[in-house]
Amino acid sequence: MTQRHPVQNEVLMLVTTNTFYGKKFFENAAYATEAIEHLYRVQQLYPFFIHGFVIMPDHCHFLFTVPAGGSISKIMRAYKMGLAFQLGISKLWQPRFHIREIRNSTEALKYILLNPVRKNLSEMPEEYPWSSAANHWDLEPLEIPWE
Repeated sequence: MTQRHPVQNEVLMLVTTNTFYGKKFFENAAYATEAIEHLYRVQQLYPFFIHGFVIMPDHCHFLFTVPAGGSISKIMRAYKMGLAFQLGISKLWQPRFHIREIRNSTEALKYILLNPVRKNLSEMPEEYPWSSAANHWDLEPLEIPWE
């Protein structure tokens, strides 16, 4: 079987997935919170390392490392299908997702965590509640770029 995503294991990946036609489902605080909690439930099923994330109103960014033997495709399928089921929204996501192998972890993390600031959703990254910058969730540590 051919993989659409050749980058799979033991590399730092920036994963982006978009909501269906850019609908701002995650403006709803309960949905955004569930998006984060579901990420950690998927991690229990398919072990991977979460280094950072942000749940924006119409898309999500994740910084992941998948250990040997894991599959980013399985992780994202479980995440997207499971969250759509949990929220009761059959058309929650655009098909597919985008991944990019990351060479500079600091720049990637900065890009993710500053996303709410660039979109005027918060003044500081740590003020945005649906981001790993808020320091409410367990993460595999990477250097925090603005300190």
